[in-house]
Amino acid sequence: MNNSSQVARGMMSITSSGLVSPVGYDVAALECSRVVTHQAPTHLGTESLPPRPMWAASDLPVERFLGRKGVSHLDRTTKLGLIAAHLAFADFAEDSSETFRRRTGVVMGTSTGSIRNTSEFSRETLVQDRPYLVNPRLFPSSVMNCCAGQIAIRNSLRGVNATVAGGQLSMIHALRYAMNAIRCGHVDRLLVGAVEELSAQSAWAWHRTRGLADEAAVGEGCGVFMVERTVDIAEANRPPLISILSCEVGTYDPLTNRDGLASGVGECIRRALIQAGVAANEITTVAIGATHQRALSDVELDGIRRGLGGIPPTVVEIKRTVGECFSANGAMQIAALLGGVAPVGPSSDLCLVTSVGYDGTAVCLVLQRFGPPLHDSKG
Repeated sequence: MNNSSQVARGMMSITSSGLVSPVGYDVAALECSRVVTHQAPTHLGTESLPPRPMWAASDLPVERFLGRKGVSHLDRTTKLGLIAAHLAFADFAEDSSETFRRRTGVVMGTSTGSIRNTSEFSRETLVQDRPYLVNPRLFPSSVMNCCAGQIAIRNSLRGVNATVAGGQLSMIHALRYAMNAIRCGHVDRLLVGAVEELSAQSAWAWHRTRGLADEAAVGEGCGVFMVERTVDIAEANRPPLISILSCEVGTYDPLTNRDGLASGVGECIRRALIQAGVAANEITTVAIGATHQRALSDVELDGIRRGLGGIPPTVVEIKRTVGECFSANGAMQIAALLGGVAPVGPSSDLCLVTSVGYDGTAVCLVLQRFGPPLHDSKG
């Protein structure tokens, strides 16, 4: 698809990125991850943990990125989001004009916010003396829009501020919401991301439900990306990191009907290709989202075969590097493509980002990368 047709159809582009993951603080770290030793979850102290690998982001250097003021009370989910947003916003931070801040917003994807803080706050209401003498410091981070709100406050962003809860598909849902908000004229640009913290509660949930393969690690992280209209960055003579040609979401049969769900994934992919004006044989890379998830992984691969007529030459399974990041899975998949985990052609290539949920929801992005790989050197 040529640039003029992208502009004509209101295409969007990612123009900056910020990443916090078990292997580092920028997307380039993902490319070198094979030699990284994963950090143990020291932030969990002496909490009982399940007998499976757990990969945490190293001790979060919040003060290094955000300063000392007002950070001691922040929960881990919000810290992850603030650091990633700080990195993504670094190229724009010097523009302090009223119009810029008013026309810039935040959309974050999550499952339920900080599962740890929500669980601890709920427990307080059961074990403390009446009238429910709970720890009030736990309340602000027990609401799932805490992270998005803090990002907006600390960066003085007064545009759209939203939190989208979509489980492991949260990043793609947030991206679709953001693109619609920009196209409708509510904002000019949005910081869009997804976040998941590693906690004992979530680790035990994965372990007890046997949702993951035995060797699969539980991870954490946050990816935040600045999304803008392609026409705007073309007029400003700024190159995109990656262009978003289409974003499709569909709800099909739940996992109890594997064939129906696989057909749904295939249909979602075909719709995304039609929307992007791309042929199936032009796709060279797919970043998949259900790696290590029992049953879902096979369904996703089957759906890709149905949608494309086969598996593309390059398959990116970033969860083998960062672990199961649930809400942040989609952000990690996009970051992997930005970070050069899969090689880019001499000029550009076309990629898919796919994911599927147990409830029958499927998502698909069609992205255009530009070679050579663009690495984010911030952080």
